[in-house]
Amino acid sequence: MLKIKNAYKAFGDKVVLDDVSLTLPAGQVAILIGHSGVGKSTLLRVLNNLEPLDLGTVSLNNKELDLSEINSDHGIGMVFQQFNLFDHMTVLENISFPLEKTTKTSKAGAQKSALNLLDKYGLKDKAYCYPSSLSGGQKQRLAIARTIALKPKVICMDEPTSALDPYLTNFVADSIEGLAKEGYSVLVASHDTALIERLDKATIHLMDAGKIIESATSNELYKEANEFPLLKKFICGQ
Repeated sequence: MLKIKNAYKAFGDKVVLDDVSLTLPAGQVAILIGHSGVGKSTLLRVLNNLEPLDLGTVSLNNKELDLSEINSDHGIGMVFQQFNLFDHMTVLENISFPLEKTTKTSKAGAQKSALNLLDKYGLKDKAYCYPSSLSGGQKQRLAIARTIALKPKVICMDEPTSALDPYLTNFVADSIEGLAKEGYSVLVASHDTALIERLDKATIHLMDAGKIIESATSNELYKEANEFPLLKKFICGQ
């Protein structure tokens, strides 16, 4: 279980996370929604050691994490908005190289694990191709496989539909729900209301000015939308 408590982050005079707290159990999905610049991506970056947390705590399975150092085993992985694949490496190497370097796995062991993941995500026939030859959906599957290779307990996904054609929203939603069914906690930052509507078993947190201003489960929102006026306005425009 991921617990974020009273997270605060500022860049100079600009506060980007203002007393953010949330809990995300294993096997569940949480979505941070809101317009650009409200703090969604910053929270994911903090969780992945890409930005320091000024105040507050983050714990995973009741163990407080040290976010001041990058640790390959701290349990949180990231699928970036633009995938951040290594263009000069093959699809296979995109998974095996980080695995080999960060976990001290042998080259042969890393390649075996990578091939198993490529098979799982329908990319085994692309193992010796380069990322430039992949479609947007294939690049995202590769990015997910690379993240899973490091065995995180929490997977963060930053704007997972922004680099894809709109018709792939269902594919993204299926991928997120599939990860949750495998036991991962999945934390998604998005402003894509179509993705939000497609995920029917998620907790939705609306952010504004660095704060979570309203939260609801998918079922609560669609059964009792009037009880959550801010979420309703953002998602439905009403």
